[in-house]
Amino acid sequence: MKISTIESLHCNAGWCDFSFLKITTDDGLVGYSEYNQSYGSRGVSSVIDHLSPIIIGADPLDNDVIFAQLYATTRQAPGGINAQAIAAIENALLDIKGKALGVPVYQLLGGAQRDRLRLYWSHCGTYRMHEDMATHVGKPVLTSLDDVCALGAEVKAAGYTGLKCNMYVFNENGGYTQGWRRSFPERNAERSVIRSVCEEIEAFNDGTDGDVDILLDTNFNFNTEGYIRMIRALTPLELFWCELDIYNPEALAYIRERTETPIASCESLYGIREFRQYFKAQAMDVAIVDAPWNGVWQSYKIAVLADAHEVNVAPHNFYGHLSTMMSAHLCAAVPNFRIMEIDVDEVPWKDDLVTHVPEIVDGHLIVPDRPGWGCDIDEEAIKAHPPQWTTPKQIKR
Repeated sequence: MKISTIESLHCNAGWCDFSFLKITTDDGLVGYSEYNQSYGSRGVSSVIDHLSPIIIGADPLDNDVIFAQLYATTRQAPGGINAQAIAAIENALLDIKGKALGVPVYQLLGGAQRDRLRLYWSHCGTYRMHEDMATHVGKPVLTSLDDVCALGAEVKAAGYTGLKCNMYVFNENGGYTQGWRRSFPERNAERSVIRSVCEEIEAFNDGTDGDVDILLDTNFNFNTEGYIRMIRALTPLELFWCELDIYNPEALAYIRERTETPIASCESLYGIREFRQYFKAQAMDVAIVDAPWNGVWQSYKIAVLADAHEVNVAPHNFYGHLSTMMSAHLCAAVPNFRIMEIDVDEVPWKDDLVTHVPEIVDGHLIVPDRPGWGCDIDEEAIKAHPPQWTTPKQIKR
C-alpha cells in the first residue's frame, strides 16, 4: 500500500472556512484530517502542496517515519505553518492506518481509557457578540448582561456542565469582545475591563444557578501584571480555570504562583520541545494541546510528557466535527485528560459535512468505536458550500 494522491478540500463555515486533507492510497483507501487555514494560519495548504511530493509513494502505515522525514525537511524553520502542514498529513495517515487495521485510532495509541468525554461549550456567547457572526450561526446578538444570564440558562438546559467565554464588555454603545481574534497593543488590564469581566462571569453564574463550571479565556491580551490583576479580581467567582497565552514559561509560572485560580495555557505551542520548557517551569495546571496543529500522534507524546510532570491536558478544539473526532481519540487514550472543548454555535450545515455527527449525551461526547476517526467527510456537502478564502488543490503521483 502506497500513498498515491494528496488533496485539500475547503468549504464555507460562515465566518471562516473549514479545511480538510484527503490522502488516498493506490488500493483506494482514503484518510481524512481537518486543519486550520482561514483563522490565523493562512498558507497551510500551500505548505502541504510543497511537502506532498516528498511522501508520494510512501507507506501510509509508517506515520512516525513520515513525520520524522517531514520534520527533518523543515527543521530549520520548525513550528508554525510547517508544523500545521505536517500535522494535517500525520492525522490523515492515522485515519488510513486505523481503517487498514480495522481499529479506531485510539487503539493505535494504546486503547481507550474512557468511552465518555466531559465537554464544555466553548466561545459561549462570542459568536453572538457580533452581528455578522450571530447571523451566520442563526442566533440573536447579545446586547446586555441579561442576555448573558439567559445564555447561561440555555447552556444548563442543553446538559453541558461547563462553558468557556471570552471577555465581554457592555456599555451604552452595545457590547464587544475584549481582544478576541487580536491583541490590543497596550495589553493592560484596566479597572473598567476587569469590572466588566467580573460582571460577565457573575451573569453566567446567575443564569446557570451556579451548576455549570465557568472557564475564562483571556487569550494573549495582557502582560504579566495584567493577568495577575484580572485573575485575582475573579478569585471569589471560583473559575474552573483561567486560560491565557504567553510565550514565556517563567512569566506564566510567575502568574501561577501568585494566583489561586487554575491556569490553562499552551494552545499555541508545537511539539514536545516547546511544551517541555513549560512543564519544566511548572507553568500551568492544564496544558492545552491542539491536535490539528501538532498531529494526534505527536499530541499523544506531549500528553505523556505532561503526565510525567503531573499536568493534565485538554484539547484545543474550536474547529469542525472531524477535528472533534480527532481530538476525542486523543482524549480517550491519555490518562491525564481533564475536559474537552467543543463549539456549539455553528453554521446550520455543519452536520452535513461529515458522515457521522459526534454523539453528545448529557454534555458528554460518546467516543466512537468505528475504524479510523469513525467519521468521514461528505465531499458532496463540501462542494455545496464553496469556500470564501481558499481553493482546493490535488497532488498526484
